[in-house]
Amino acid sequence: MKHLIHLMALLLAGGLLTGCASFGSGKIKYQIESQYAVTDPQFMRSLGQLLGPGIVAGNRVTALVNGDRIFPEMLAAVRGAQKTITFETYIYWSGEVGAQFTEALIERARAGVKVHLLIDWFGSSRIDAGALRRMEEAGVEIEKYHPLFWKGPLRVNHRDHRKILVIDGKAGFTGGAGIGDLWLGNAQDPAHWRDTQFKLDGPAVGQMQAAFMDNWMKTRKVVLHGEEYFPALDSVGTDYAQVFFSSPRDGVESVRLMYLLSIAAAQKSIRLASPYFVPGDMMVKGLIAARERGVAVEVILPGPHTDTHFVGLASRDRWEPLLQAGVKIYEYQPTMYHTKVMIVDDIWVSVGSANIDSRSFRLNDEANLNVFSAAFAAEQIRIFEDDKTKSREMSVKEWRERSLLHRLGEMVSGWFRSQL
Repeated sequence: MKHLIHLMALLLAGGLLTGCASFGSGKIKYQIESQYAVTDPQFMRSLGQLLGPGIVAGNRVTALVNGDRIFPEMLAAVRGAQKTITFETYIYWSGEVGAQFTEALIERARAGVKVHLLIDWFGSSRIDAGALRRMEEAGVEIEKYHPLFWKGPLRVNHRDHRKILVIDGKAGFTGGAGIGDLWLGNAQDPAHWRDTQFKLDGPAVGQMQAAFMDNWMKTRKVVLHGEEYFPALDSVGTDYAQVFFSSPRDGVESVRLMYLLSIAAAQKSIRLASPYFVPGDMMVKGLIAARERGVAVEVILPGPHTDTHFVGLASRDRWEPLLQAGVKIYEYQPTMYHTKVMIVDDIWVSVGSANIDSRSFRLNDEANLNVFSAAFAAEQIRIFEDDKTKSREMSVKEWRERSLLHRLGEMVSGWFRSQL
């Protein structure tokens, strides 16, 4: 119970309960019917038009599992930058990882590389002011997204949750990992989180750069363009890819639309990995409709180790109809599970910053990388299946026999679902 009281206090202190104003009027109100499979050319045509940028060929996407692979790759790319670095992240904290990135960005800025850093004011509140000052003195351009402002205090509830790093306009990174020591290591214990980051090479990097430019123009009020930021990009692989972004400011729920369209197109299987899984009614109905079509649906979520028990309770409040429909739900046991992946029919994969909750769909700025590739999907399935071996499946019987205290917590947390 003390976790519940503490987390409710955090909600109140963070202003989440007062930030209930709706952004825009683009809310999807009707269920999307299943009309075609993900392998039907119409699927890629529809997503390319509805989400913005088209799905382009010639890319190579590489999965980086856990901090031991994530940070060396990202830091090597930063240290090798020759012209430009554009970096947008929700979490940038002081500590071992933060210090390494700070020094790398400073060194590149002093070497003449144009370095642009965009951090979320709320998410990156733990960064040392001295580190920011040193970076700015070295020539790094830094912007904070939605700092607390007396004229618009509620805007802090609208956060920049995107995680984008682009080097010389030619190589990009995205995924779930922030710049913080929690992501160090190899998910070997509760102090080291399980997460995956993705490196993108090829023509879709230009789309990732455009996603960064969206918020850079809205904060810095400067347009970065030209060959240094948008070079010609040759084909380097066989993956079809698309990077799209979503923002409540524009009244468009692109992330939610992508999930709903992908689920509606599933014919065989849906695998979901999400650290914060609080699906709305339409998402629940979509997954149940998929089960009714004979689609196998599996979801991996955090287990006993989570950074927010309140969200975990809100998630469990949504499980009953899913479990009854035959959706298999697994709780990851070793540490906090922060992976964000959707795999549909062994060929369509979406990764990036978005969670499956109202905050990602309606309140945050998000960016996701979509990949159409049987080979890439096969690798993600292998990783997913490995994570399943470290997870415990929740049964309908166990869910129904949960304690009265858990039921009360789920009910209370459910009241705040629109803000989670």
